[in-house]
Amino acid sequence: MKPKASSFRRLIHASRYSWLGLKAAWKSEAAIRQEVVALAVLLPIALFLPVSPVEKALLIASAFLVLLVELINSALEAVVDRIGPEHHELSGKAKDIGSAAVAVALIIAVSVWAIILYP
Repeated sequence: MKPKASSFRRLIHASRYSWLGLKAAWKSEAAIRQEVVALAVLLPIALFLPVSPVEKALLIASAFLVLLVELINSALEAVVDRIGPEHHELSGKAKDIGSAAVAVALIIAVSVWAIILYP
């Protein structure tokens, strides 16, 4: 029987796979690159704004939320594209719903920033 991998070893492997996923998304998805740049700009702004710690956390979390949902959407699109190049109603529906999820995340982020910065 093969010995189980240690928790630390699993963490190392998971971290590597996550890094590979981020690199793949960066290379193949313009939206990911745009959102990482936006995050790189917004994160320092959020940290230095004269707002409460909870508000800082909301600003930062809402910016990361957009990237998170875009990564999930990109993964969904990759799976749909892997299934086949032909157009299928359900494939289009899945991609449209993923895009809608990104739009909702953007609305949340803009709303959080607007509410905190312009009370």
